[in-house]
Amino acid sequence: MIALRNPMIQASKIVSCGTALAAFLCTASIAWAATAPLGASGSWHETIRTRFEPQAGQTRVAGRVSSGLCFALSLPQEWRAHAEGSGTRLKAAFSDAELEVGLRSAHELRDMPQPDLASRDAALLQQDYESLLGRPAQSVSLASLSAGATRWSATWVDAYLPSGSHGMTVETLIVPLSSDWVLELSVTQVMEKERYEALLASVLSGLRVQRGSDCGV
Repeated sequence: MIALRNPMIQASKIVSCGTALAAFLCTASIAWAATAPLGASGSWHETIRTRFEPQAGQTRVAGRVSSGLCFALSLPQEWRAHAEGSGTRLKAAFSDAELEVGLRSAHELRDMPQPDLASRDAALLQQDYESLLGRPAQSVSLASLSAGATRWSATWVDAYLPSGSHGMTVETLIVPLSSDWVLELSVTQVMEKERYEALLASVLSGLRVQRGSDCGV
């Protein structure tokens, strides 16, 4: 069973940032993050498997959520899974790209007023970031994508940020796996927008959810 996640914010999930306030978030040693594991029963790293297929030029990733619920996705080229505490981060073998895979229980979202799991999860993510930053986001986007996924992003703008845009953006793909679980996928360390979008599309196109007693990884 995958460990539950709590509503904190992890600096590494920031898609882009300048320095000053954003640099503080990007380099802080505190594990801040929207889906940091509680470290309850078992480790997420123990329930996820990766397999690089040289002939296909892609990495297969499979994870078990419960005895009757699993998911699988594919990533271009070779990726390797690394345990970080109770969590898992997938890192590309030949670039800086990373994919954080998180899981949130619907029970944690029960008090949110939004009508569906994805929008409740997005609202909780935004609430957590705004609480940490002490200010509302200047721009928020919630868009429905393929494979039943929702793309949530939020941007904070601060005049004290010396980057060209004076802004910081965070983003998460939210995929309801069942009425009880939500999968959160966050791509980071990809600076080029075209490459970032291509990687998101690849993740979503290969995403599969398996249900039943024969579910396995």
